[in-house]
Amino acid sequence: MKKHLIAVTLAFSSLILVGCSEQANNQAGQQHLQPIDVAQVLVKPVQSWHTYTTRLESPEQVALMPRVSGVIDNIAFHEGDAVKQGDLLFKLDDRPFVAVVDTLKAQIISAKAALAQAKSEAKRAARLTERKAISTEQAESRTSTLRQREAQLAALQAQLTSAQLDLEFTAIRSPIDGVISRANITKGNNVLAGQSILTTIVSSERMYAYFDIDERTWNSAFTNITAESKQPVVMQKVGQSAFTHQGFIDFIDNQIDPATGTLRVRAVFNDDNEQLRAGSFARIKLAANRITEQVIIPERAIGTDLKNRFVLTLGENNILQYKLVKIGERYGKLRAITSGLESGDVIAVNGPARVGPGMPVNPNNVAIDTSGIAFTLAPLDQASLVAKQ
Repeated sequence: MKKHLIAVTLAFSSLILVGCSEQANNQAGQQHLQPIDVAQVLVKPVQSWHTYTTRLESPEQVALMPRVSGVIDNIAFHEGDAVKQGDLLFKLDDRPFVAVVDTLKAQIISAKAALAQAKSEAKRAARLTERKAISTEQAESRTSTLRQREAQLAALQAQLTSAQLDLEFTAIRSPIDGVISRANITKGNNVLAGQSILTTIVSSERMYAYFDIDERTWNSAFTNITAESKQPVVMQKVGQSAFTHQGFIDFIDNQIDPATGTLRVRAVFNDDNEQLRAGSFARIKLAANRITEQVIIPERAIGTDLKNRFVLTLGENNILQYKLVKIGERYGKLRAITSGLESGDVIAVNGPARVGPGMPVNPNNVAIDTSGIAFTLAPLDQASLVAKQ
C-alpha cells in the first residue's frame, strides 16, 4: 500500500513537471520570435514618369557690342545687377561725334542759303525766258543748278541723321531686361563697332530646357501632347533632392531627328524667385497622360534573388512567405509593383534584411509613409505659368 502511494505521487509530480516544461518552452518560443515591421500594401493611382537631363537656356541672351567705335568714357552699371531695357550701361567719349554733327548742321545752313539763291535765280530765268531776254540754255542751266542744290541739301540732311544716330549710339543701353555680367572692357579703352564684346546680358524671368524624347516613348506615352496643351513638367537642379520647379512644354519640334530617332521638346519655367541660371544642369520629369492604379510598397521591402525580385508577405500563423514581383516606377522611396502583389497583402517593410521565407515572426503593424510623394502630376495653375509669356 505504501509503495502504491509513492508511485502515484511520483507519476503526478512527473505530469506537473512536463506541463511546466511545455509552458516554459511555449513562452520561450514566443519570446524568441523575430519582431519585424509589417504593413499593408497601398493601391494608388499613378502615372508613369520619364526623366531627362538638360541644361537651362535663357530665351534671350545678348553679347553687347558697340555700334560705333570710340573710347569708353564711363561705365554706368554694377556688375551682376538686374537691368531693364533702355538702361544706360556704357558711355563713349562723344566729342568727336558732336563735332561731326555741328559741322553738318553748319553745312546744311550753307546749303539752304545756296538753295534759296538757286530758287531765286531759277524764277528770274523763267520770267526772262517769257520775254525772250535770256536764252533757253541759260534758263536750263539755272534750273539744273536748283536741282543740284536740292540734292546737296538732302544728302547733307541724311548725313546729319546718320551722325546724330552715331552720337546717340555713344550711349550704349540695354536692349533687354535681364542680369548683366561683368564689364569685359573698362574705362579708357578703345572699342570697335560690331567687334568688341563689352559684356553679356541674359534674360532671367524665364528659362528654357530642351531635351530629346526617343520616338518609341513619344508614340507610346506622349503622342497626344501638343504645345498648346501645356503639358506639366517638374525640374530638379544639381544638389537638390526634390523636383521643386514646375513648368510646362511650350514647343515640340516639327520632325523626328532621323540620325538619333528622337524628338526635340522644350519646357519653360518661370523664374519668379530668381533661382534659375542659364547653363545650369537639370533633370526634367515628365508624366505620361495615362493614369493607372498600382500596388505601392517601400523600396527597401524588395529583395533580390539572382535575377528575380521578391518580397516577404505575412501568411497564416505569422509565417513569412516568398513572393516573386515585377517592379514598376519609383516614387521617392516607394516603388510601384506591376505584378505579384494584390490589395490587402501584408509585407515585411524592411524586406529580407533579418528574416527569410518560412520563418514565424512577431509582427509590428506600421503604415507606409507617402508624405511629400507625388504619384500623379497635379494640374498646374496655368494662369500663373503663362502670365509672363
